[in-house]
Amino acid sequence: MISLDEAVTARLESHGERFEVLVDPDAALAISRGEFEDDLEDVIAAEDVFEDAASGDRPPENALEEVFDTTDPLEIIPAVIERGEIQITADQRREMQERKRKRLINIIARNAINPQQNDTPHPPERIERALEEAGFTIDPMEPVEPQVDEALDALRPVIPIRFEEMTVAVQLPADYAGSGQAKVREFGELEREEWQSDGSWVGVVTFPAGMQDDFYDLANEVSSGEAETRVIKEKDELDTR
Repeated sequence: MISLDEAVTARLESHGERFEVLVDPDAALAISRGEFEDDLEDVIAAEDVFEDAASGDRPPENALEEVFDTTDPLEIIPAVIERGEIQITADQRREMQERKRKRLINIIARNAINPQQNDTPHPPERIERALEEAGFTIDPMEPVEPQVDEALDALRPVIPIRFEEMTVAVQLPADYAGSGQAKVREFGELEREEWQSDGSWVGVVTFPAGMQDDFYDLANEVSSGEAETRVIKEKDELDTR
């Protein structure tokens, strides 16, 4: 369950009765769109249905039966969200907007590169400033992912930017290959791998280009700085520098 401070109220008025439930705001939006796939108990603040959530008053059971054909809160809660309205205060709206703004910036920073500077990543701070300059405002009532393309359209007149993946071949010396390769293979999509006769491991990994610095940091970390890497164009290349 979530805390009351994190929850918003979803309200349905039907048959002369009012029904309110307390739920995570993003989960409420997902449920209202038919896109929710998680455990309901993880995103509600109370396994209960209220007449007035603020006072804790509950509707009569016969009203629940009449409107929902059940008194089970876990069946009623999604129905209230789907058929009712999500009540969000100004403070909650601002908090949702800020949380989604940070998530949007993180998605762009992890996936985008600067094509005018050797395809280097854009720091999050640069993306944040560019979004402000472009006047882009994220909609707190919509999922973040569909807004990424809109944000990119707003960013392009301000900074050179594009989404791209990169493929890197990495070789870990034998002393570090056993434990290191497990972490490297989890970083992105492992295209190919080979164990060499000297016990070293070579892998070809594809990941969002904006994460290249993170990848090199990981390769150095798991090999005490002895990893060798090379950006490759063809996925069947396994040679490293």
